[in-house]
Amino acid sequence: MAVKLNALTNAPRLLIEADLKPIQGSRFQPTGFPDLGAAEYPAPDGNGRMLLVESAQSMANRLEAVCWDDASEDWVGPLQGLPYVRVQNSNGETLTTSVLEAHRLNSPYILEGKDTTVLNMLKDELAGMEQGRVDIRKLAETLVRVDTNAALHGVFLAKKELAGGRLRLPRALSAFIEAEDVKVAPSGGVKVDTVAPSGDTSKGFGNVPYARDEYVAPSITAYFNLDLAQIRAFRLGEAAERLLITLALFKIRRFLETGLRLRTACDLECQELRVTRPEGFEVPPLTDLKGELPGLIEAAAGVGLFNEPRITEVTYRK
Repeated sequence: MAVKLNALTNAPRLLIEADLKPIQGSRFQPTGFPDLGAAEYPAPDGNGRMLLVESAQSMANRLEAVCWDDASEDWVGPLQGLPYVRVQNSNGETLTTSVLEAHRLNSPYILEGKDTTVLNMLKDELAGMEQGRVDIRKLAETLVRVDTNAALHGVFLAKKELAGGRLRLPRALSAFIEAEDVKVAPSGGVKVDTVAPSGDTSKGFGNVPYARDEYVAPSITAYFNLDLAQIRAFRLGEAAERLLITLALFKIRRFLETGLRLRTACDLECQELRVTRPEGFEVPPLTDLKGELPGLIEAAAGVGLFNEPRITEVTYRK
């Protein structure tokens, strides 16, 4: 049975929330920032403290990671056939891909090496935008053809040769995880050196006591926002719109089922998933989305939305 998306036809955005909790025990470890530590802040209603468990930029990478099979170095089964850029080293071994790179097509391994295959392709595809407004539709069309995943997660092609470094596509799919009314769960330990307990700690010897902060919270929520108006504004046709929306739903479902071990001390599970906008839409089960995607990918290829061959090969040399 085809996945039903009728309830999304006129909605500007699809908003989804998922209640999470630690899969074992009650503590969890949030993301940390080098100059900030854990992102803790006052609750907007003045009661208690909030915590950013996972940022939007990190969630974009995690939603991409659940689409990739590290063992086969390719898409997971239902996504086989989607275009992407594969970077190999001088020995012909896979170095990275546009799916795995944090900045997607703007990866230095794709645009800064001696192999200018992708850079030249983008210059040809996106020519004529050096002055005036950037043609977002043209940019989206190019992304779908070269690296479909980037059309959902956005890209910033910050190179002067490409429209003066102004080619920026916002995320159509964004997500973050917050915890409410958090409290610190302090603990600590000692790195034990049984050979030289009083050794030089600056060189890694000796016993080293340390403190550690984890958190507890009555609620942890993952938020997902799919900008349907932005996808429709690409004006790429029904095949592209249905593919991008179904792909986004697949990412969300798969992340909640397989991607919630965020860190060693942050392993979560989904308790409940709900759609807050629009009313009447239910996120299809993962099995339905898996069954739908291969046909959507081939339908998109059939109307000429993808490059052929669909994998663009680049060899990275400094």
